[in-house]
Amino acid sequence: MGKFTNGDQSYTYASFGKKVKELNGVFDNHGLAPDAKVAILSENMPNWTVSFFAITAFGRVAVPILPGSTAFEIENIINHSESAAVIASNKQLAKLSDELRKKVRLVLNIDDFSIVSCQNAQSNASSHTESPITENSLATIIYTSGTSGNAKGVMLSHGNLYHSVLEAKHAQPASSRDRWLSILPMAHAYEMAFGMLYPVFVGGEVYYLREMPTPSILLPAMKKVRPTIICSVPLVAEKIHKAIMRKIDENPKLKWVQRHAPWLMYKLIGITLNKQTGGKIRFFGIGGAKLNPEVEEFLKRTRFNYAIGYGTTETAPLITNACVGHTKVGSIGVPAYGVEVDLDNVNPKTGIGEIIARGRNVMLGYYKDLKRTASVLTGDGWYHTGDLACRDRKGRYYIKGRLGNMILGPSGENIYPEEIEQVINTFPKVLESLVIKRGKQLVALVELEDAFNARLNEAINDKLNELAESIRKFVNQRVGVQSQIAYVQLMTEPFKKTATLKIRRYLYQ
Repeated sequence: MGKFTNGDQSYTYASFGKKVKELNGVFDNHGLAPDAKVAILSENMPNWTVSFFAITAFGRVAVPILPGSTAFEIENIINHSESAAVIASNKQLAKLSDELRKKVRLVLNIDDFSIVSCQNAQSNASSHTESPITENSLATIIYTSGTSGNAKGVMLSHGNLYHSVLEAKHAQPASSRDRWLSILPMAHAYEMAFGMLYPVFVGGEVYYLREMPTPSILLPAMKKVRPTIICSVPLVAEKIHKAIMRKIDENPKLKWVQRHAPWLMYKLIGITLNKQTGGKIRFFGIGGAKLNPEVEEFLKRTRFNYAIGYGTTETAPLITNACVGHTKVGSIGVPAYGVEVDLDNVNPKTGIGEIIARGRNVMLGYYKDLKRTASVLTGDGWYHTGDLACRDRKGRYYIKGRLGNMILGPSGENIYPEEIEQVINTFPKVLESLVIKRGKQLVALVELEDAFNARLNEAINDKLNELAESIRKFVNQRVGVQSQIAYVQLMTEPFKKTATLKIRRYLYQ
């Protein structure tokens, strides 16, 4: 059912069910009522899944917290959600203050479910069958922001989560023979739905990493596990692409093949990719952010089994998908199973409008925030995503950017920084970038690859300026006049990111 790649903390479905019931008994004994909120603060592991089911299957509400959250963010989320208990890993327990531990009724160590602290322990003999779970029953509150007291908690129902499983089934049929490798945070709706709930639904097997999924950790794990399904994000695919292209550039023979027989080059790359990922990948899902078209073209030409998904936490999370074998470069695909999708307030000249979605996947609302809920949910059930896109004649959608990110040019034209950033990120030495407006000018903040940064630290300032200017010229030769970059600022430290490795743009505005 689930285990670490080294075989630790292993469960069969029978032992999993038994453990879930045992943990529910612990909650009962400490008086946690059927509607109690229980926070999960941990890295990915089999016991994360045990915790989630022990909470939600008996009517309680799971409050997953990203392990990268600060102590300040954690306290905000626990207080705002009114969590009565916390299940935390050894690594995360230190973030819980003594004051916070006294506020909650129970704190458990997720590694072995031992009691860390408890307040007013009591026996609760009442049966949870007295409060039946319905489609509209609240199952989980997922926080998309915990950096202030005004945290945003997305309320997802049992019906929302069940629909996400149906979406996955229609996008990529799976069975008990499939093996998942979990590399994204389980506290995020993407991994929760497709990397936890779906494999349990079909009786599949899930493997977890004890370390961060860096290339040096991930590739050996893939060769060992030989996964058939992986949920990933664009940054992983982009790193693979850059690593391969760098090897080609450094090898004269490979460059010759690339120039004179590109079909052969892509065939060889495809064979290598297949071998490095374990040779059994049937579905490599990419979501959480927009994939660079150049990288997608690369994956398509190597015949790698990738798929594209688009969605939000508020839609549990899928809205559109482009399944394996049905992708089109640059497109986020067509509406997912059972989801209505449309464009609102469309610009008649460009065909660009805001993506809106309606269906059983749409959230109940934001926890304790009716005003914010009303700002994104219409009376007839349409959820406004804030994402801008256009649509082709075949009903495929193409993301252009975010409403809040769009920059108004000097002549009133709409500039989408995400499109400029995709061009910047194809520059050989660039890892990631962010385009912002300063005064009347567009500025590119650029983070270089680690290895190159190390060399640059020893370089003189004019070399840095020379590189920045090279990047600026590279970009301006490839974008329209209205999207020209005035100057490039090289970052001295990594960008701060979300769980799906998207840059926290608001921090740099």
